[in-house]
Amino acid sequence: MRTSGSILGLVIVIVIIALIYRAQFSRNPDGAGPPKQQIDVVGIKTDLLSIAQSERLYVARHGNYATLDELEKDGFTSFSGSTRRGYAFTAEIDGARRFKITAVPSDPSKSAWPTFTIDETMQLSQQ
Repeated sequence: MRTSGSILGLVIVIVIIALIYRAQFSRNPDGAGPPKQQIDVVGIKTDLLSIAQSERLYVARHGNYATLDELEKDGFTSFSGSTRRGYAFTAEIDGARRFKITAVPSDPSKSAWPTFTIDETMQLSQQ
């Protein structure tokens, strides 16, 4: 009887430890999601900042902002294509006045992930 009680107590302790471990390591301290999502989100934000900086260089050289295809064609971006890390990138251009780059999840497994935008003020926003 005493042995079965000890085993039951040990099982309960193991279950509690497993639940705490799972809660601690499935999300980071600020609730941003699991590590894979954090890595991809940081990558998307970095890509958006890189594209925005490329837009600034392009407008200084050509007098107007460029589409993503123009940036790629003229060698202003470090990657090709409008899809990266499961996100689709689009650009809204208004001559030399403004631009807005949007990254929207295109991978079905990332449908609940946030959408990111950046504009000529270099302000990155998340929706």
